[in-house]
Amino acid sequence: MAIMHGNLAMKPNKRPEREPEIQEVRRKIIRRKPLPVQEKLLYLFTVVVCVMAASVILFRYAEIYRMNLEIRELTQRYEQLNLQIKELERKVETLSDPGEITEKAIELGMVYPEFDDVITLEVVGSSERTAMTDAR
Repeated sequence: MAIMHGNLAMKPNKRPEREPEIQEVRRKIIRRKPLPVQEKLLYLFTVVVCVMAASVILFRYAEIYRMNLEIRELTQRYEQLNLQIKELERKVETLSDPGEITEKAIELGMVYPEFDDVITLEVVGSSERTAMTDAR
């Protein structure tokens, strides 16, 4: 026998190639049983309840936001009215000052009445009519 690995001139013996054997691989397919109807309904009910709870929570947050906005608007309106009230109170104080009233009366041409010009009216009876309504 010749040296196989050292001589390049020699024709190496070819081994007959084997065709690869195809082996059938059998796999066990495990089929899962479908969920029972009751369990499907339970899952559906759970999802519906969760969606409803989330909807209620979102609705309440929207209501809270609306109420906060309304509170802010009412607070601003309250502050505006308080400023207006203070201005009107200052105006009442200035207009009810006796000196201011006297000046205004003199501007309009009014004079103090003489003793003879004073008229005293006496209301007789229990009727609620005033002297102004009697004159009509």
